[in-house]
Amino acid sequence: MDLKDYETVFVLSPVLSENQLKDAIGKYKKIIKDNGADIIHEENWGMKKLAYPIQHKSTGFYQLFQYKAPSKIVSTLAIEFRRDDKILRFQTVSLDKYALEFNEKRKKGLLKSQKEAA
Repeated sequence: MDLKDYETVFVLSPVLSENQLKDAIGKYKKIIKDNGADIIHEENWGMKKLAYPIQHKSTGFYQLFQYKAPSKIVSTLAIEFRRDDKILRFQTVSLDKYALEFNEKRKKGLLKSQKEAA
C-alpha cells in the first residue's frame, strides 16, 4: 500500500458550540485514522472571516490536518464532508517534497525569521 502526503483544510459553520466543534473535528480525525492514515500535524486556525459569504455566513472555523495516507482517503473524506451540513468548504491537496519542506519550516517558525532577516 503506497502512502502519499496530504493536507486537508476544512471550514466549519460559525454557529457551532465548542462541543459541536470538538465533536466534528474528532469525527474527521477518526475517519482519517480509520482509513489507514498517520496524522503528522494538525492546526486549529480558529474563527476567520470568509472571502465571500457561504450559506449566508461570513465567518467560519478553520481546521487543518496533514497526514500520510493511501490515495482512496481523498474520495472517502470528500463524501463525508459533502454529507455534513456543518462543513462550509473543504480542500485536500497532495503534498510534494517542496510543500513538505515548506510546512516543516513553517512549523518551526523559520519562515518569519527569514522574512525579518531580508
